[in-house]
Amino acid sequence: MANNNYDYDVLYIGSGHGTFDGAIPLGATGKKVGVIERDLVGGTCPNRGCNAKIVLDSPVALQRHMEEVHGIVNGDTLIDWRANQMHKHDVIDGLPVLIQGLLDSTGVDVLFGSGQLKDEHTVLVSGVKKTAENIVIATGLRPHRIDVPGTELAHDSEEFLNLEEMPKRMTIIGAGYIAMEFATMANQAGSEVTVILRGGKALRSFHQPFVQTIVEDLERRGVTFVKDTQVTALETTDDGIRVLGNNNFEVLSDWVLDATGRIPNVENIGLEEVGIRFDANGIQVNDNLQTNVPNIYASGDVIDKKEPKLTPTAVFESMYLMHKFAGVDNSSIDYPAIPSVVFTTPRIAKIGVSVETAEANPELYSIKRNHIPDGWFRQVEKEKLGDNALIFDKQQHLVGATEMSNHAEDVINTLVPAIQLKLNPEQIEKMVYLFPTIAHSAWGQL
Repeated sequence: MANNNYDYDVLYIGSGHGTFDGAIPLGATGKKVGVIERDLVGGTCPNRGCNAKIVLDSPVALQRHMEEVHGIVNGDTLIDWRANQMHKHDVIDGLPVLIQGLLDSTGVDVLFGSGQLKDEHTVLVSGVKKTAENIVIATGLRPHRIDVPGTELAHDSEEFLNLEEMPKRMTIIGAGYIAMEFATMANQAGSEVTVILRGGKALRSFHQPFVQTIVEDLERRGVTFVKDTQVTALETTDDGIRVLGNNNFEVLSDWVLDATGRIPNVENIGLEEVGIRFDANGIQVNDNLQTNVPNIYASGDVIDKKEPKLTPTAVFESMYLMHKFAGVDNSSIDYPAIPSVVFTTPRIAKIGVSVETAEANPELYSIKRNHIPDGWFRQVEKEKLGDNALIFDKQQHLVGATEMSNHAEDVINTLVPAIQLKLNPEQIEKMVYLFPTIAHSAWGQL
């Protein structure tokens, strides 16, 4: 039950993973919980991000696999992009209703409208006053828009995920997660793709030799990478959209994707009025996810933090706040090792200590490297590309891993317990996996 002075014990602004994973079990404890949402319940990831992306990527990965086993499995395969989109809608369109049903099942009120803070305990929901003992801001991120003449001619990630027809020529501005994943999809679906990098590196936070293998594979498939180029304007012509850059660069395109990053949704929610500290990187919080206003918290991608702004991080923060508000655990947040992955094909994934950190500190770490096609189990699917690097401390605990392969995400997932629980070699020997599987293959490399 809510405190008699307030409508809610906890009121969330935003309904994404930074909210609903924790709000559902919190409601089940008997706390009075409200969730404010101005759009689709579930936020970006289920509706216009991760879930949609992996559905559209599935036939891309399958077609790449078909290439590798050609000669064993014969016949031409083509991606029907329109059918792919229809399948995406079959998979994700019911998710908002499903998530709201889970919220409803534990007594959480879903309040549709825009939320704006008025004071430390009050939020206006489309003009209607709602009060709460604690408030959580979980408004997430949105696509950044490049600030050049003609920027309105470019599209964002949501518009790519809703493309009904794949354009003949596509230009992608940026070379991060979204740019590289969508370049892979568009290229495999038949588009002539140009990727424009402001600097010289794609996927800068990942091990560059592995990234370079992915870039070179895409280049062999027809993707053009243009490095050290700053886009200066987009123009409409009779033959499409002209993308202009420094050093007299220009390229014609039928469709332009602005993949220059994502920025926190901190505007028009009353942060200034209440005095909450924030900057261009997001809302500032302490190690309890509290803002400088003690009863107002933040969760998910809207936080200014060093941890990766990923769905698993938002889920962890949401569950952390659930335990805090339920009175179960009042300790500071202690982030686990958080894995990340780019769904190119081959994929690239990582967790824990990086290769670069290990190389710079040989007195602390050792590196074991494996060439994926050498493993007998990877030869089953005739994988042609792939490498990994396993990072160990001097006590032979696995503390980091990076892999580039068709199954990199599964390998890194398999290794999470070893890293998070700091398993020693004797404990690792006691872990038994099904054979023959990717998990068994990954564990056998330790």
